Amino acid sequence: MSDVVPFQRVRDGRSGEDGLWAVMAEAGRTSRIAEIFPNRDAALADRAWREQQVKAYAHFLRSTRQPIPRYSVAPIRRTDLPKSWTPLPALGFLRSRLS
Repeated sequence: MSDVVPFQRVRDGRSGEDGLWAVMAEAGRTSRIAEIFPNRDAALADRAWREQQVKAYAHFLRSTRQPIPRYSVAPIRRTDLPKSWTPLPALGFLRSRLS
């Protein structure tokens, strides 16, 4: 149900610190940054929690013919975030907020 993107070091211009980690949500052809974290472990924990929520609502999603979201974790730079980006609510996919 999920993928972990191979580790890549990302620099964001701050005295050698690693960049941010993004939890990516994909449903059908739509992909969106669901949330960002300062470290990979926090992103992996959030991805696991989101997958748990999807499993809890899987029957509902199938019965309403909504695409079941998939989550992955990837490094990202702050400059790569869209200007109007806002976090995706954990259950936003239930209200078609993934698009």
